[in-house]
Amino acid sequence: MKILVYGLNFAPELSGVGKYTAEMTELLAARGHDVRVVCAPPYYPHWRVQDGYRAWRYRHETWRGIRVWRAPLWVPSRPGGLARLVHLASFALASLPLVARQTAWRPDVVMVIAPTLACAPGALAFAWTARAKTWLHIQDFEVDAAFDLGLLQGGFAARVAHAVERVLLRRFHVVSSISARMVERVTDKGVDPQRAVCVPNWVDTDAIFPLASASAYRRQFGIPARNVVVLYSGNMGAKQGIDSLADVAAALASRDDISFVFCGDGAAKRELVARCASLRNCHLLPLQPATSLNELLNVADIHVLPQRNDAADLVMPSKLTGMLASGRAIVAMARPGTSLFDVASKYGVVVPPEDGDALAAAIVELAADPARRAALGDAARQYALRTLSPASTFSVMEARLARLARGVDADSHAAPATADADAAAPRTRDEAGIQAGTHAAPEAGPELPEVEQTDVR
Repeated sequence: MKILVYGLNFAPELSGVGKYTAEMTELLAARGHDVRVVCAPPYYPHWRVQDGYRAWRYRHETWRGIRVWRAPLWVPSRPGGLARLVHLASFALASLPLVARQTAWRPDVVMVIAPTLACAPGALAFAWTARAKTWLHIQDFEVDAAFDLGLLQGGFAARVAHAVERVLLRRFHVVSSISARMVERVTDKGVDPQRAVCVPNWVDTDAIFPLASASAYRRQFGIPARNVVVLYSGNMGAKQGIDSLADVAAALASRDDISFVFCGDGAAKRELVARCASLRNCHLLPLQPATSLNELLNVADIHVLPQRNDAADLVMPSKLTGMLASGRAIVAMARPGTSLFDVASKYGVVVPPEDGDALAAAIVELAADPARRAALGDAARQYALRTLSPASTFSVMEARLARLARGVDADSHAAPATADADAAAPRTRDEAGIQAGTHAAPEAGPELPEVEQTDVR
């Protein structure tokens, strides 16, 4: 099948949507599909175009056997509300010629990755001319997040934006998202449930696994063996509630047996660095290469996952999959009724969003209880093995792609896709790799993690 993947972010970005989109295209290509990509030059999460690329140039390259076209875009140094809109619009407009030039190739499916929904009108128009089917995959609800997080003002503008969003969503043959609750939000926006499907994010449990020995990062920072290490690794953007981390580190500064490691980049990093500069219990790192990810995740005795209260139902961190696979205890900020709460309450400790005192208390309690940390970490690891393997996710995606190619999803009376229970899913690390031909589906229901993937840019 010929699949055109059209989205803002792509490799070599190390976090967020770009990471997952690149892995998705690579796995689809490995399964025999002919995949092409239209995207932007890599800039996220640093909000500056990486060395070797130019913001205002078109570029064609081959990435791991996949043809990639990159369109110019404007990258603001301070990504506020209006600046983000111009940023997204610049890519949506500049990328149109690259999409149009795929007409002769005649893709079977045009898959748009959201963010950004600004690409949807062009993608729908191109698909109509090319007689291709359309698929929208939502990693973040960018319209909801923009208004709920205060990046844009509500009122009339919000009503118009939500109305346009609903119209666009209903024009796609398939709309997918990364958790059962996010799929519910899709149908609440007017998408026929028969055209909605859950395609959760994944984690390579062969690449991310518990280490038997101490992480090299512990030695690098000179952290004593007796110390409990609290790790936050990931994007530091608008929806994370990063300020909670500085509050907790300051509150526990007198504890010489608890160390904090904060790794990542994003719009909120500068403030975090400033607030932690005088704290001897804090160690900060920039984003680390993918080859070091397992070593980094294993420096943790406790993973922390902060979150703003107003983002709780909109997006969820992609970093959760790696946390679970690493086999370490997790303390997450989450509200009841969200997918994060459903997962973290079973395989970690949950505290209310933006409650720094509760987060500090949970860390102190886990720091004093190594047996509980071990039990939670083992349960998290087993959950990752059961439900988050690439084989499970891509079996669901391929089945839906096959239906789409046959025109089944264009029929409003088509039966909705369902996910089987996880009985057939891999149970051990060796069984959890990508298995060609497997048809195990991911675990159904609200336990599927709403795994992030941008930060409302």
